[in-house]
Amino acid sequence: MEEVSIIIPAYNEKVGITHVIESLRLLKEKHGPRWEIIVVDDGSTDGTSEMVKNFGDIVLIQHPLNRGYGAAIKTGVRHAKYNTLVISDADGTYPVNDIPKLIAQLPKSDMVVGARHINSSNIPLSRRPAKWMLNKLANYLTGIKIPDLNSGLRVMKKDIILKYFHLLPDGFSFTTTITLAMLTNNYLVEFIPIEYKIRSGKSKIRPIRDTMNFIQLIIRTVLYFDPLKIFLPISAFFFVSSIAVLVLSYLFTPKIMDITTVILFISGVQILAIGMIADLIDKRNR
Repeated sequence: MEEVSIIIPAYNEKVGITHVIESLRLLKEKHGPRWEIIVVDDGSTDGTSEMVKNFGDIVLIQHPLNRGYGAAIKTGVRHAKYNTLVISDADGTYPVNDIPKLIAQLPKSDMVVGARHINSSNIPLSRRPAKWMLNKLANYLTGIKIPDLNSGLRVMKKDIILKYFHLLPDGFSFTTTITLAMLTNNYLVEFIPIEYKIRSGKSKIRPIRDTMNFIQLIIRTVLYFDPLKIFLPISAFFFVSSIAVLVLSYLFTPKIMDITTVILFISGVQILAIGMIADLIDKRNR
């Protein structure tokens, strides 16, 4: 099998990291003598690094302070020797035994994502509306039905990822951003179904704050790569509203056109113009 760099970001994962590393080492013996395993300890305070140091063949990189999930992955990408990159989590929730299956699909794709099937009953009731809205928004803005927007198990190509390094955030939204960036730039992204273990203990996700950040992230990313997806519907709303006000004014008042109609129409024209300019700038910079 080809040369592969496996990147494991870890923050206070002393309990699960040993099992993950042992599983990856078994895979390496079987499939990839030229694999490297990189663990990026993102400022852990529970002794995660000490557990990793028990394995002499693991590349350990330590952040002195906690910088975020995305920052840990980016550190791993910078230090990776090989172009084929695998990222997975340190808590054992992702099936690392499926990594060879994902790598096998990479020659036909630009990125391969392990798509989780999570029963909705396992998602807290308070998070279901936000998750549904995020998925629908991402599907609309990319024009593709995305089975798993932010899976933490995926295989990527380093040379492609580096093109978007300046856009990738340091937090949990790293995986969401790279998925959107790849899809909106017409890269071939394949989603392979995988089994997923629900994380035990307290999640590190902050539901309200992270949901708002995800919404902002999705809109910002699509504005960067496909601005008309945002500006056209808004412009259309103002145009339709101006026509509606015009018709209502004609039916119920002696005025054919009032200031509201003019403001709505001009706003629609301005938003459309901004969208077209943004789209031209985007295409020029590619």
